[in-house]
Amino acid sequence: MSVIFRSARPSTTDVLILLAIIAIAVVAAFPLVWMVLSSLKTPAESMQTPPVWFPATPNLSAYRDVAGVIDARRSFFNSFLIATTTTAGILVTSLMAGYAFAKYRFRGRDTLFAIMIATMFLPPIVTLIPLYRLVTYIGFNASLVGVIVPHLANAFGIFLMRQFIAGVPDDLIDAARVDGASELRIVFSVIAPAVVPAIAALALFAFVYHWNTYLWPLTVLQGNTDDYPIVLSLGRLLSYNRGAVNTGLVMAGATLAVLPPVVLFVFLQRFFVDSIVSA
Repeated sequence: MSVIFRSARPSTTDVLILLAIIAIAVVAAFPLVWMVLSSLKTPAESMQTPPVWFPATPNLSAYRDVAGVIDARRSFFNSFLIATTTTAGILVTSLMAGYAFAKYRFRGRDTLFAIMIATMFLPPIVTLIPLYRLVTYIGFNASLVGVIVPHLANAFGIFLMRQFIAGVPDDLIDAARVDGASELRIVFSVIAPAVVPAIAALALFAFVYHWNTYLWPLTVLQGNTDDYPIVLSLGRLLSYNRGAVNTGLVMAGATLAVLPPVVLFVFLQRFFVDSIVSA
């Protein structure tokens, strides 16, 4: 029994790794915790030196004042529309293209896949002007359509789906074809359930990225403040914060802006971990 007990004790290496993980988690969570605490402080506490960690009398007045400076409800709706529509488009196109690259044999497949992968290494700023000129030529500028449409397909999403779909047995697909299933039905009824962790991970990546994207909406919307997502509307809170008097207001707006991605991660974290383990 003593031998079993000693073998179950964590080694020094395990303890050091655990301490390192805790330290990294604390460092990563510190800005978020500070932001939430600052949103509950009074203006005097926000400007106090040395900084006050915890508010003496936490209050939610800053959250109520956010709506008086920006149209928070409209901004959140715009962000939700951009993020959800773009994410849905990426999931559909990535599943279909990933299935084609993984299970179809056609001339030039590997070359085409390599070219698509190469686009992942282009900095977004390089494609900003050509993409903007294209959107303007089509007539989608200064609208949410122009923000959404160019990003309905994603090279990383196609690559991720292709890697996971390649592991789906061909016999499963052949059996579905024998039963008379169409290719679209195979994609959404056979392939999709088999790669749920990858779909969840891609949905999380896409939603967070397009919820937080700043430069592209700023370029396309051209001052059309009615269609501003929340990340652009937060800029008005920063300009409203003169002399750090309204720091709590800025922190309250930022806290509200990060809530949807955090909530989504809580719901999808199990699938996200599974996708990493399965990769």
